[in-house]
Amino acid sequence: MFRKALSYKPRLKRLILLALNGILGPRGYTIVHQTRLVDFYLHSYGSYDEYRDLQVFHNKRKLDSIWSDKTTLSVICNELQRLFPDRPLNGLCHGTRNGFEQRFFSEQAGYHVIGTEISDTAGRFENTVQWDFHDVNPDWVSRFDFVYSNSLDQAWSPRTALTTWLNQLTREGVLVIEHTEAHGPEGASEMDPFGVRPTVMPYVLSDWFGWDISVKFLRSRKDNNGLDVWIFVIRRNVPTIE
Repeated sequence: MFRKALSYKPRLKRLILLALNGILGPRGYTIVHQTRLVDFYLHSYGSYDEYRDLQVFHNKRKLDSIWSDKTTLSVICNELQRLFPDRPLNGLCHGTRNGFEQRFFSEQAGYHVIGTEISDTAGRFENTVQWDFHDVNPDWVSRFDFVYSNSLDQAWSPRTALTTWLNQLTREGVLVIEHTEAHGPEGASEMDPFGVRPTVMPYVLSDWFGWDISVKFLRSRKDNNGLDVWIFVIRRNVPTIE
């Protein structure tokens, strides 16, 4: 009842905003949310427990939803096959909810892929491990030919998450980040705490990791929601990212 009652507040705000912009629009002005004016946003939590509990709650609420799409994952598969021709790969996918990503890579390319999910629902899905993707698992360090995620926006500390993921790669391995405008500041919230505009992402990566990484990007368009996709393919240039 309490959550349902709260849902009316955003609707009222939207109605007020529409009314005000109806008055100001003809005069050349528009009221926008502050997240439309920034390139980078990171939500703050009162504690780690608050972050974890919210992630688990929204995981269970959206358990049957699939963000990944076959078109984008096919583009990634093609790139992986170009980089690593004629051999099976070991992969790790972070934040996979119901396991769609690892199933796709396994079935389409014959790769051995596992996924992680912070929620206890992980146990319901094949090849999925319950794990907070920020945390270092000693068994995964330097193990994988590729690490993939479209869930960096769910990181409470994105630099920590990326550092962990980069160190999970073999020496020639690649980290693949799927990013859209929905992963920007306007899409950030307590559910998805990290938001950065796709066109700003290379600058953020450069600021955080400098010469320690190399980055290229590919483009795609999602077949399930029509969003344009930036696919960042990242290699580690040093033995370990600190």
